[in-house]
Formats: sequence, structure tokens, C-alpha cells
Amino acid sequence: MNIKKTIVALGVVVVLAGGAYAAYDYYAGNHVTIQEVIPADAPVQTDTAVIEPAELDGEWSIQPDSKVYFSVTTSKETVNFEGATVNGTWKIDTADQANMSGQGVVDINALQSGNSQRDGHIKGADYLNASDNPEATFTVQSFDNFPKEWQEGVKAAFTMKGTLTVKGISKEVAFAAEALYSEGAFKMEGSTVVTFNDFGMKNPHTVMLDTENDITLQLRLNLNKNQA
Repeated sequence: MNIKKTIVALGVVVVLAGGAYAAYDYYAGNHVTIQEVIPADAPVQTDTAVIEPAELDGEWSIQPDSKVYFSVTTSKETVNFEGATVNGTWKIDTADQANMSGQGVVDINALQSGNSQRDGHIKGADYLNASDNPEATFTVQSFDNFPKEWQEGVKAAFTMKGTLTVKGISKEVAFAAEALYSEGAFKMEGSTVVTFNDFGMKNPHTVMLDTENDITLQLRLNLNKNQA
């Protein structure tokens, strides 16, 4: 009888431990996969014909399928947050980079990591304070090394420097970016690194998890040209 009770007790412990790990994995784990907009195998240069400047020059708008991600690395794994509500415009002038401009706006309330409790915490007053600061913005001040000539389906690298404003606090940042023009659409990816301290936030470490101070921001933008 004692042996049977011991076996049953051990079984209960295993079940409870398994359930506890599943809960831990849900609350601490990553549930968002970062989506690419530029194919991984897109060529850097080819012999295809150069696109006419008139096809690129002008006003462009960020499309609804665009996304912004920020990632935080803990002692368990890297956790991604997805911002799927992004708006903004670009002005492209291949002949004069100084005449170019760009801005993106992210709805903080639409951020999600696949864990509603964690999302509510990160949007709360101790962190992004979404109720008082519902938007984060990036305003481009300069496009460095933006190519004057582009080729269909060929990606090119450049740097976007500008002002990132989160929680009402502004910081100068530089996004390392790549873009590709294909069939009338302009696709752009970029990344930069900031810290919790940059925007007046404390490192969200817990008893169970350590968290790195760096936050990686990634852009995945699709833009369509505005009709004249």
C-alpha cells in the first residue's frame, strides 16, 4: 500500500512539475516569429537593367502589412514583441539625399508578444505607459549612402539616422537598413539597438529571469507609391 501511495505521489509531482514548466514556458517564452519582407536569397547586384529614377522618386506610404518588432533577450531566450499597426510616409529623391524624408508611427497599444499578461505589463506605467503615450515615432533626419541607381529585385544597403521617440523621450539613433524595389513596391528592413535606460525604463529582471539591457528594434516595411 505504501509503495502504491508513493508511486501515485510521484506521479502527481511529475504532472504538477510538467504543468508548472508549461506555465513558465508560456509566460517567459517567445511566441512571435519575426517575418521578413526581403527574400533571404535576394541578390545584392546583378546585370539587370537600372530602374528609371521616376519610378522611385516621389511620395511613398507604409502599407498595412508592415510591422515593427522589438526584442529583449533573457536568460531563457530572446522574446519578440510585434507592432502590427504602423503608419507613415517616405519621400524618395534619388538625385538628392538631402531632399529625402521619412517617418513611421507605431501604435503602442497594438503591441503583442503572444502573452496578454506580459503585454499588459510592458504597456503599463512602469514601462511604455501606453495610456499616456500611445504612439512611438521615428523621424528620419538623413539617409546616408542611399543609392542613386536601383535594379529590379536587387537589395541595396544604406543608413537612416533620425530621432526615435518612445514614452515621450527622444533619442538619436541610426538604423542599418536594406531595401529592395520590385514590381512597383519598395520593401525595407532595418535594425538598431537601444537600452531600457534610454527611455527611462528599468531592466525588467525577475527572480527567475535575467534580462539584457539592450533592446533590438527591427523594421519590416512595405511601401507603395502615392498616386499623383
